[in-house]
Amino acid sequence: MVDSSTQLLSQSNSSNSFAQQPHQDDEQISTISSIVEECIGELNWTQLLQVFLVSFAWFFDGQQTFITIFTDAQPSWHCANQTGSRFASNNSCKSTTMSTKRASICELSKDLWVWDESKQVSIISEWDLECVNTIITGLPASMFFTGCLIGGIVLATLADASLGRKSMIFYSCLLMSFSSFLASFSTNIWIYSALKFVCGFGRSTLGTTTLVLASELVSKRWRGQVGVFGFLVCTLGFLTLPPIAYLNKGSSWRNLYIVTSLPGILYCILVYLFLHESPRWLLIRGRKEEAIKVLKSITSLSLTTQSDYLDLAISNIMPLKEETMKVDLYSTFKILMQNRWSSRRIMVIVAMGLGIGLVYYGMPLGVGMLSFNLYLSVTFNALLEIPSTILTFIFIHKFNRKSMLLFLTTLSGISSVLASIEVTNFTISLQLVFELVSFFCAYTAYNVLIIFGSELFPTCVRNCALSLLRQAVALGGTISPMLVGAGREHNNKFLCYGILGLAIGFLGLFGLCLPETKDKAFCDTMDEEEEESK
Repeated sequence: MVDSSTQLLSQSNSSNSFAQQPHQDDEQISTISSIVEECIGELNWTQLLQVFLVSFAWFFDGQQTFITIFTDAQPSWHCANQTGSRFASNNSCKSTTMSTKRASICELSKDLWVWDESKQVSIISEWDLECVNTIITGLPASMFFTGCLIGGIVLATLADASLGRKSMIFYSCLLMSFSSFLASFSTNIWIYSALKFVCGFGRSTLGTTTLVLASELVSKRWRGQVGVFGFLVCTLGFLTLPPIAYLNKGSSWRNLYIVTSLPGILYCILVYLFLHESPRWLLIRGRKEEAIKVLKSITSLSLTTQSDYLDLAISNIMPLKEETMKVDLYSTFKILMQNRWSSRRIMVIVAMGLGIGLVYYGMPLGVGMLSFNLYLSVTFNALLEIPSTILTFIFIHKFNRKSMLLFLTTLSGISSVLASIEVTNFTISLQLVFELVSFFCAYTAYNVLIIFGSELFPTCVRNCALSLLRQAVALGGTISPMLVGAGREHNNKFLCYGILGLAIGFLGLFGLCLPETKDKAFCDTMDEEEEESK
């Protein structure tokens, strides 16, 4: 019996000729890709609604990714007299504050200072973590991204193999939202960190599967714009965090998790009831009847044309062998790595994803080092994602992917290094400008790389490849809190911003090893992709 991983490499060619395309009398369809492209037709309202529904998962992804900026923040404090008033009448506290650049409350007796607000505003104050090692205080954020990393490895192939795109989105979002809800009841940092790991584990493939499904529900003409729309929704999710946190200012950090997790659970119900599965994936898995049903519901072809044409076109695809429809969990990994061209591509985008992830997640976490208002600085970072998304939308069809990535990663690296330099007579605002430029370029590069990655691999392994890319980005998120913590502990911005800049600048050069994919149609099998490359 032929190995299941080998079967996926075979292109599904038509065994006999079949009806001609309704708009091209002299052409015949011979591949799944061309059939789906013709059957989907032009973009219509049904496709738009499906894209909006599936892309909204990014909203909750954006919230849960950056929520620890507020829940795990170091609260402000002030000196107090023995009655706990705001007047810093205690000489020891005043002396310590005056003699150090950044007064450490760990050098003071607990009766000499008080928090500015309630102890419940952050896990740091509620669980008395103000003087513990930065590794401990950064543990929840690191565990979240560790969960993303491990979850991506464990779950990466499920959307390509057995579960499919729709079910993967449903279970991922449900696990992420429910574990986030449970995090609001944590009693110590260890339980909290474990739940953050589960949250990251569930979230690991959410964005990837969302992007893949959205792009497979429309024709290639709209593929880039659809991907960018998901990034915009993610930005809106991130952008809602500062106002929610500000309204919750002075109250418990647990409220943030409750407010952001419950809508995510409700969204899962909508996904289960109304979202369609990818017709490409259904055809690859041999489920033709379901594919025809989905295509009929989203096609822009007229009612008189679609019924006969869809049935005839899809029925003439050579039936996939049973082994092809029984791909095990890790066959997709084997497929990716056993071909030289695909293994080279996956290693390159993983390296680039690591560099981009370090800056993308590290910059918002490190803004506190600039002594700038936390709510405003995070808002500035979130707002920058909107023009970044718009620019990606405009330029994704005008410029080569490789050129865009090289320019963006280089500029991000230079700006990040400049943000770490202490210059006399220059205000903190200038460092914030460099930080924002670096973050803007990193986020734009992330958008371009995700779209680039979806075009580099065929349908049978696309979700797995993008999952590995996202896990590389998550690995950057796992490392960045430690770099930020080291920078804070040693009061050295270069340990944070300098290293982040060097990493993204160097790893961005790897993109020169990839083939250009601008205006390239999706391929569905490994053989088809390899022939296209040749």
